Amino acid sequence: MIQVNEALTIVAENSSKMPLQKIAVRKALGYVLAETVYSPIAMPPFRQSAMDGYAFIHSRKHQYDVVSSSQAGDHSNIKLKENEAVRIFTGAFVPDDADTVVMQEHVMANENSILIAQMPEKFANVRAKGEQINKEDVVFEVNTLITPAAIGFLACLGITEITVYKKPKVAILVTGNELVKPGKKLPKGKIYESNSIMLQAALQTIGIKKTKVFKVKDNLKATKNALKDILEKYDIVLISGGISVGDYDFVKEALLKNGVKELFYKINQKPGKPMFFGSKNETLVFALPGNPASSLTNFYVYVYPAIRNRMGFSDIHLPKLVRKLNAGISNNSGKTLFLKALYDETHVTVLDGQSSAMLNTFATANCLLIVPNDFENLKKEQLVTLLPID
Repeated sequence: MIQVNEALTIVAENSSKMPLQKIAVRKALGYVLAETVYSPIAMPPFRQSAMDGYAFIHSRKHQYDVVSSSQAGDHSNIKLKENEAVRIFTGAFVPDDADTVVMQEHVMANENSILIAQMPEKFANVRAKGEQINKEDVVFEVNTLITPAAIGFLACLGITEITVYKKPKVAILVTGNELVKPGKKLPKGKIYESNSIMLQAALQTIGIKKTKVFKVKDNLKATKNALKDILEKYDIVLISGGISVGDYDFVKEALLKNGVKELFYKINQKPGKPMFFGSKNETLVFALPGNPASSLTNFYVYVYPAIRNRMGFSDIHLPKLVRKLNAGISNNSGKTLFLKALYDETHVTVLDGQSSAMLNTFATANCLLIVPNDFENLKKEQLVTLLPID
């Protein structure tokens, strides 16, 4: 059995980044850049009007003859004199001689001339060439997550394809003869299977939207055979249940018989002590406890950073926050505790119902409060560390 920090280090050291792929920008949402992207053009590529109005050469004069017009998409080589203006629209090319745009609301206009009632500052309402970015400037650094805004920015620069890290293919293997699919009649002695649905939802928060769920009976042969096929086809395998030391817990033995290298087994923590982490070639295996609160706790603490590391993120762990305790905590277990809790801007409150089998508290919580294994007593108002999960 190892300590939490040691387990975290082993997970990080063994979760290598996925191979690279080129992908169309329009399909890149949720991927992480595997290269630094440079701008092929300046944006805007020419001086643009920021307003509907009139472009002119700034002077003390207030009356100007309107000699032409410029709308978005036009390009004019007109030469302006000091007493001349161009009718112009938002996003349109500003003539080379013009240095200022006056808003149409600040002008009294007739058919051929304008009188500026409120004179703008020189250079007002003109977007300079390269105001957003210049040609060959860095658009995004490597390891940047592609968001909707990032896709829009890349597209407006004319970039249609980028290199990203592939997303890992994830399989979930559910064990347990007692489990019934939600929606079906529940016989006596059975319970509804929720872990796979819960883990799929948790994976979606990282950007893994497509997963495959497999189910297996509690016997060694079936578990071994199911894992043999899964290990060959997936990059990350999450196993729910069957990893403890009961008479019907066959997962660890089945993994070892399939050539999975054990990297650690059991962590000095509560909940979530009976967890196996291993690898076969480039495939990572997390055998999670069957109790749902334990399973989800270990997902946030260990699986989450492993997947983010494989996807190419620089910051792989959940962020840590510091808050004051609303009430004291005792920890006589000698284990690191991950307690479901609620935090606000200043304090954190531990919730009732910390059983590893209970999800109702987890569904209310917005963080996991960390109590280190060597802390026996935490006092009210003491600063503590927590992992936000909201």
